[in-house]
Amino acid sequence: MKVGSANQLLAPPFSLDTVDYTVDVQTSVLSVTVTATKSDPNAAMLIGSATVPPGTNPGQAPITLGAPGEITPVTIEVTAPNGNKKTYTLSIKRLSGDSTLSALIVTAKAVAHPVDLNTPPPYTVNVATNVTKVDVSATKSDPNAVMAIGSETFPAGTPSGSVLDIPIGAPGSDTLISILVTAQNGVDSTTYTVTVHRGASDDNNLSALSVTANSVSHPVDLNSPPPYTVNVATDVTKVDVSATKSDPNAVMAIGSETFPAGTPSGSVLDIPIGAPGSDTLISIIVTAQNGVDSTTYTVTVHRAASDDSTLSALSVAPGSLDPSPFDPNQVNYTVNVDNSTTSVIISATKSDSQATMSALGSVIAPGTPSGQVIVPLSGTITEVVITVIAQDMTSQTSYTITVILAP
Repeated sequence: MKVGSANQLLAPPFSLDTVDYTVDVQTSVLSVTVTATKSDPNAAMLIGSATVPPGTNPGQAPITLGAPGEITPVTIEVTAPNGNKKTYTLSIKRLSGDSTLSALIVTAKAVAHPVDLNTPPPYTVNVATNVTKVDVSATKSDPNAVMAIGSETFPAGTPSGSVLDIPIGAPGSDTLISILVTAQNGVDSTTYTVTVHRGASDDNNLSALSVTANSVSHPVDLNSPPPYTVNVATDVTKVDVSATKSDPNAVMAIGSETFPAGTPSGSVLDIPIGAPGSDTLISIIVTAQNGVDSTTYTVTVHRAASDDSTLSALSVAPGSLDPSPFDPNQVNYTVNVDNSTTSVIISATKSDSQATMSALGSVIAPGTPSGQVIVPLSGTITEVVITVIAQDMTSQTSYTITVILAP
């Protein structure tokens, strides 16, 4: 017995004692010819509905096959001259060429994302930025196809399959997942590719922030809510600011200097700050990888008020200071004047214009660098005290000028 001109193999191989056989043919085969040889040429034979009379050997009959994936049964009935009959059954299976999927789903954090297979590729599934792995489930159109999701294979007879916890790339990246379906005929195949796009990060935070002044680091406690203030000494005129992004793919700007995605941290050196007693605001803007979310950190650098309570200049007219010249660290001076002198003018200049200076009830307020006072002379000795109170309102220095009239 044989099927078709290509002598399709019977399973099992033909034997006189075996009556049931199967044979597989390719999807492209629409019909076959079944050829059967009688052991006794004088027997009568019926192949399907085709009669092979006694004396004709072998016999043949054309058989039209069903649709791909269907089995077409064919019976061969042999009737011996003495009337005994023997029936053979041949099941001809036309292999399916269906290499398609009927369903495909990507699941991320228990949220299912069905892929619309009715639309042409490419297929893209967008997931949240916090998704690190996905599950992929697929259903074959023909359960007898073979399917592979990545490296995991689902054999013929298994209608569907799932692969869990497939890792995906970093935020903002695409991960390609392939599903290969090979039809029952072993020839036709289709590869489905799903691009899983992980959303760009929305992390617009800093993990560290510090201000350095005169080589002294002042870490900012980002675990506490703003405002953030860093106190520096009065002699500090500039600071360095260093910051580290929580997500290296964010973009950070410290003042006017930008640190792009991929740069995890950055520093700006020698940022000038205001005068003693003032506040300087420094801004750090962090824009998340998604380009939408941003946070502005503002650090207030408070420069301590000056403790300078000295004078930079002191003079008396008429007359001259003794000792001379003026020394800010020398606080006691004598001035000798002619006995005809009725008054002197004392002029003084603060080392720090923000200090407060006073003498004989006259006050030179912060912001005014110098002042004068007219001192009437009464008696042989007149003593004048000039008091300088520093900006910090703590440090204080008193200068004493003793004016002596000549006898």
